[in-house]
Amino acid sequence: MITRIHCPQGLAPGAHVALPETAAHHVSRVLRLKEGDPLILFDGRGGEWTAAITLVRKDEVRADLKTFDPVDREAPLAVTLVQAVAAADKMDWIVQKCVELGVAAIRPVAAKRSVIRLSGERMERRVAHWQAVAAAACEQCGRNRVPPVAPIVDLPQYLGEPAVENELRLLASPLDARRLRELPKPQGGVTLLVGPEGGFEDGESQAAHAVGFRGVNLGSRVLRTETAGAAALAGMMALWGD
Repeated sequence: MITRIHCPQGLAPGAHVALPETAAHHVSRVLRLKEGDPLILFDGRGGEWTAAITLVRKDEVRADLKTFDPVDREAPLAVTLVQAVAAADKMDWIVQKCVELGVAAIRPVAAKRSVIRLSGERMERRVAHWQAVAAAACEQCGRNRVPPVAPIVDLPQYLGEPAVENELRLLASPLDARRLRELPKPQGGVTLLVGPEGGFEDGESQAAHAVGFRGVNLGSRVLRTETAGAAALAGMMALWGD
């Protein structure tokens, strides 16, 4: 399989591209690719380019763009995951797997039972890290549009935002009897709200219901926060997506 690389600087016909530093290191030091070897490059705006390596020098790799393919591997169902921030390794896993499953966007929120609290530069670094995890997942799974990972906001701030027209708002809840298969096919996008380790407090769940979120049960077993979003996405894609 030809190596896929995300190049966020933007790609254009005939460009001579310098790969991002991390990607260049991976190509030259890990994969040990040589001049003339093929690559597939994408900038996250849709479509992908075939390319050929023209220079390999330590951690510097350059490639010439050849042909553009407008292929689109996005799911027909746009799902936004609103995920209560989990511990670092769990959050990485959530981002990676949900991107592979087709999530359109990720909104991290801070709930009362969230294990970690981030703000300022620490939050910016962590969100940038999650965005890089999303890009790497796109390289692996073949997507050419990188889902955005938004800055962290407190749950009440998020719930105060206006709903999107025709949006189906779902709250992952083991206490609710409603199942995904019992819901009609959404007319627009879906927003899925998933709680932190320990779940949402009662007041948080009530506030979510007050702004239009409907509880949905993901099965007879209680799922961990890092499992719930991926399991729900897989179910929604099987029922309503691709």
